[in-house]
Amino acid sequence: MFDNLSDRLGTVFDRLRGRGALSEQEVRDAMREVRVALLEADVALPVVRRFIDAVTEKAIGAEVLKSVTPGQQVVKIVNDELVEMLGGEAVEGLNLDARPPVVIMMVGLQGSGKTTTTAKLAKFLKEKHGKKALMASLDVNRPAAQEQLAVLGEQVSVATLPIVQGQQPVDIARRAMESARLQAADVLLLDTAGRLHVDEALMAEMKAVAGISSPNEVLLVVDSLTGQDAVNVARSFTEEVPLTGVVLTRMDGDARGGAALSMRHVTGKPIKFAGTGEKLDALEAFDPKRVAGRILGMGDVVSLVEKAAATIKEEDAEALARRMAKGQFDLNDLRMQLRQMQSMGGLGMLAGMLPGMKKAKAALSQSGADDKVLVHMDAIIGSMTPKERANPALLNAKRKKRVAAGSGLQVQDVNKLLKMHQEMSRAMKQIKKMGGLKGLGALLGGGGMGAAMPGLGGPGAGGMPPGLPGLPGSKK
Repeated sequence: MFDNLSDRLGTVFDRLRGRGALSEQEVRDAMREVRVALLEADVALPVVRRFIDAVTEKAIGAEVLKSVTPGQQVVKIVNDELVEMLGGEAVEGLNLDARPPVVIMMVGLQGSGKTTTTAKLAKFLKEKHGKKALMASLDVNRPAAQEQLAVLGEQVSVATLPIVQGQQPVDIARRAMESARLQAADVLLLDTAGRLHVDEALMAEMKAVAGISSPNEVLLVVDSLTGQDAVNVARSFTEEVPLTGVVLTRMDGDARGGAALSMRHVTGKPIKFAGTGEKLDALEAFDPKRVAGRILGMGDVVSLVEKAAATIKEEDAEALARRMAKGQFDLNDLRMQLRQMQSMGGLGMLAGMLPGMKKAKAALSQSGADDKVLVHMDAIIGSMTPKERANPALLNAKRKKRVAAGSGLQVQDVNKLLKMHQEMSRAMKQIKKMGGLKGLGALLGGGGMGAAMPGLGGPGAGGMPPGLPGLPGSKK
């Protein structure tokens, strides 16, 4: 979402970092460019003014202008203010300590992703907090809205309130409260009706439901792709309903990001969750520091580690580490790594989360090494016999031709994959010489992405590896 803004800010800060000293005018000129970048990203004007004033005041201070690395100091100030704009410290999730059932009321306009987010949140509470949840749809206006929530409930294995045709929202809420008590549910999620625009009928209905259920949390679900209109919607709801937080959906989209940056300032309420995809597990707790890090190209290693922990089996990782420590690394191991990369979001996602990897991400795009490359490499390895995967040296010209035909690719793609594997095998042997698992830690810690993924450039490649354009299936 923030790619364009991130690129613009990166250009400004690259110039600042390259200078030994900064004058006050140079700082002001840089802030003028930052201002334009934020406005182009659709950030609300009052938010931009406040942000630029705060950064400029701190950036022209004596400790910055006289600093040994003034450019880095300015970037740090921008990062701190960006975190503050997004809400400061991450909010500790939801208020789940109240007497059960804890009532969470989901509000927002029609089409914002409210029903899907309700199911995502129920799944999140069940898996992350061990809570028993009950979902109830109060949307009697949109065709099949209640049936949609029931289907989603089956998919996430969370109970939904049985549908009673003709029952109105207030009565449904009352029945949901009673059912949640009888079922000893920890959390009751009320998916309220939306409208195409904010109107009196919508607000009156939500106030009536809130009066019946006394919600512990009232979460406003906002579509990030609607830009400044999302900010106007948030302002309208804030004036009418006692919101406790905001959920931003479609944070994985290609919007300019202004809504996310403006939301905290406009509502005065924390952004608690962000929807990052269509899958029902694509919901993340919103952390201002991580988002600011992504925008400024500082990466998000914490999210990367969490994603890895969620997708990689511990026993598989330990087995691979032991083999690597012995200098062993065959095509079966490579295939496992490729599949892990796919499950973690692909090359672009991984590059975007690593510090200083914005240029790497651009190089990935220019080389044509998109996520299809991972699929192509997996297909090549899948076309080999078990003996060939265990011992790539068996692959002579005739066998390579067979493998290429089986994978639907060219012999040269097979050769590129084998060369990549050879580079990774050499790195594994280097790990063994450096002392096994200790050497593995040193190699991964000191060589950046090039070391962690030797096939993409080799240990110590430092930045974007020259080997990328040669990946199987890429354009170059």
